[in-house]
Amino acid sequence: MKQNSGSVVLGVTGGIGSGKSTVSRILEEFGAVVIDADKISRDVVMPGEKALEELSEVFGRDILDARGQLERKKLANIVFNDNEKLQKLNGILHKYVAERINDNVKEQQIKRTKIIVIDAPIPIKNGFLDLCHRVWTITANRELRIRRIMERSGMSRDEAVSRINSQLDEQEYIKIADTVIYNNYDYSHLKEDVKSQLTGLLG
Repeated sequence: MKQNSGSVVLGVTGGIGSGKSTVSRILEEFGAVVIDADKISRDVVMPGEKALEELSEVFGRDILDARGQLERKKLANIVFNDNEKLQKLNGILHKYVAERINDNVKEQQIKRTKIIVIDAPIPIKNGFLDLCHRVWTITANRELRIRRIMERSGMSRDEAVSRINSQLDEQEYIKIADTVIYNNYDYSHLKEDVKSQLTGLLG
């Protein structure tokens, strides 16, 4: 895609505790429109959505509660430690999430939105990498990430480490980046860094 519509499509990614969402909020303050892939992934499995129907066909109606809503724990238990089923789940979700992100980007391009940000914890090829002019990876010292997760979520250290380990390795995130932002300091430092990078991006 990547048409020259006058819009810059910026992908923002990074592991849990890195500050990815904080960077997206800062970009929003600077006038960007943020497309939140996490929110979209929740929206596409609401009752009446095609993704939920396909999931229930593949994994059985037992993943739905009495109101027809997805029971996430039941689905998680089905795919837990079963890589083949996990791949099936991700394939279905990513397809619908990518479609929705693509539609949202097109809508903002029609509006000639100057900066369109796709905030995605999983840098999927379709619906992220294929749409972005530039990719920013947000990262931070591992111990700092662990502390942030514990403080905001009330998780134990082991739970926080497990969440980090369940995601892509930091080097995998860095490998796809055009720009790496190291979020090891305070908020004001991060905001200045984002402002500087954005100024350079817009030229």
